[in-house]
Amino acid sequence: MLTELHEAATPTCEAQHCERPLGEPALVFETEAGRREAHECACGAVTVTVARSESSR
Repeated sequence: MLTELHEAATPTCEAQHCERPLGEPALVFETEAGRREAHECACGAVTVTVARSESSR
């Protein structure tokens, strides 16, 4: 389910006055607890997304 949600979601930049859609993550860290991705926007901001795996709930 984590993969399905991740693939369906398109992260957007969290910087003030910027809502650009973000492409592929620059950095991915995955553990049993879930997945973290760092996305760098063209505006220079970095947005981190976090998704917990089903087994860690």
